[in-house]
Amino acid sequence: MKTNENFSPEHLRYIRGKKLNGFFITSARLFLIVFIVAIWEIAADIGLIDSFLMSSPSRIVKTIGELISGGDLYGHVATTLYETVMGFLIATIVGNAFALLMWWSESFKKIIEPYLIVLNSLPKIALGPIIIVWFGSGAKSIIFMAFLVTVIVTTITMSNAFSATEAGKIMLLKSMGGTKLQILFKLVLPSSVPTFISSLKINVGMAWIGSIIGEYLSSKEGIGYLIVYGGQVFKLDLVMASTVILCILAGLMYAFVAILERVLLKQR
Repeated sequence: MKTNENFSPEHLRYIRGKKLNGFFITSARLFLIVFIVAIWEIAADIGLIDSFLMSSPSRIVKTIGELISGGDLYGHVATTLYETVMGFLIATIVGNAFALLMWWSESFKKIIEPYLIVLNSLPKIALGPIIIVWFGSGAKSIIFMAFLVTVIVTTITMSNAFSATEAGKIMLLKSMGGTKLQILFKLVLPSSVPTFISSLKINVGMAWIGSIIGEYLSSKEGIGYLIVYGGQVFKLDLVMASTVILCILAGLMYAFVAILERVLLKQR
């Protein structure tokens, strides 16, 4: 077991500095959110902002409590979470599979890449009516919207990562008799792990965007539905409360990806 005696004074000072910096960053994050919430609440209490239009932290907490006590919140959260996670997973799998095909065949990449760029620039909400006709007014259409928003970004990102593998290392493996499959598993995939993690982090936000867009267009349940309903009946406390819940769920999903990142990087 290693003790402090095994390290030089300089190394110990470095470790203490890293710990202090980490503590400072965490404290600053907490202070910032507490400061914003406090200013918001005070501004609403003294009438500096209209609490009907801007709501306030206390009113948001009260609304969330009412949703929980009424038993409505869990169904809405479960619906949106299911749609988002499914869209996220399917898009990640399909996007990486397409990226691998583009790396494997340069001809396929040259054929498909222009279409991917065009589709990526297309506002996905414009396809909403078509998606509803194809999949109906329900979870399938919302999952497909989340998939559509996420999959193209995943494909382009991972294709660039695979193509960025050092040509010198590939030539070295080829000179040693390595097959294309061996190069893929021994070099290309391992070297693309950091980009894969970055892609997952981006996909978290994209999948939530896609699912909420889908619920805006067609849903009878979910966080997006609560936001739309709250806006229609001018229950802006409900809109703000739903937005806060959405932020919490997205943060938890991002935290899961961060844990996965630590696991994958330790195995490299």
